[in-house]
Amino acid sequence: MVQRVLIAGGYGVVGGTVARYLRRAAPDLEIILAGRSPESGAALAREIGAATQRLDVADPAAALADLGPVDLIVAALQDRGDALIQAAMAQGAAHIGITKVVEETGPAVFAALHAPPRRPVVLAGHWAAGVLILAARPAIVDFDRIDSVAMAALYDAADSVGPMSAADAASFSGRALLRRAGQWAWVEAGDHARTLRLAEGLEATVQPLAALDVPSLAAITGAPDVRFDFGEGDSIGTRAGGRASHEGLIEIDGVLRSGQRARRRILVSDPKGVDHMTALGAVVIAERVLGLDGQPLPAGGLALPETLVAPEAAIARFEQLGVRITVEMEAA
Repeated sequence: MVQRVLIAGGYGVVGGTVARYLRRAAPDLEIILAGRSPESGAALAREIGAATQRLDVADPAAALADLGPVDLIVAALQDRGDALIQAAMAQGAAHIGITKVVEETGPAVFAALHAPPRRPVVLAGHWAAGVLILAARPAIVDFDRIDSVAMAALYDAADSVGPMSAADAASFSGRALLRRAGQWAWVEAGDHARTLRLAEGLEATVQPLAALDVPSLAAITGAPDVRFDFGEGDSIGTRAGGRASHEGLIEIDGVLRSGQRARRRILVSDPKGVDHMTALGAVVIAERVLGLDGQPLPAGGLALPETLVAPEAAIARFEQLGVRITVEMEAA
């Protein structure tokens, strides 16, 4: 049976990249590119053999009624009212949302608890739709105790991003969520800046965000100190004289199963930039939801990228699609 996927924001930079990769993975997949100006997606639709559909998240019911049943809705845009999540749950479709930060997830969580979704509803508002946290998972299991996890992302102003990513970057200020000494704290981001060393000679000032990675890393590791930071600076690609890349860094401090204190650093770099990395995160989740990875379809319910996708399989797929992941061990 042919599966149908609606990509809301499907002809934006992130959504369009998701559409192209899904088409390569599944030539028979029925893809609908949706947005307020479907004519803007006409060229991409012709390129990949997709359809277009007018969709306004302020009133998605009419568009989805005309469209008929779908198997998956990918929300590659802001959906402040959770209209697409509600539509997916009502129809029994899966949903992947890549934009929500911590304080925006509550309504979806309550809705899913009151009426468990028949297919996965994936909260993937992590950085790059979960790429960094999936890359961190294999390193975490090497530790007997984890004392701190610090995750960060560096945005290069030369990275050509779409309007959605540009708007998101401009809003990264104000309150942030930290876990400090085992306690949760909402803080003013500017008061908790730090210096990030991504690589030799590559440093930047970063400050914390309320990314979904923070509570999830705390749950996975039990670490009393967890933070996620964001900053701007020259990327590895720019410093090498080429295209701006996008980098993320995960630093894990604790005690290994051998009893030795250690720090593990995982550097994740996408030579095609942040929008490409974000699209890859969404693609890997979509492939799992649709069973395009060769595994049985997952059960319904509320999910996160790291609870749905096997990390080793995800890392292999990211690397296949151009992401570079480097792991370093340092004695503490």
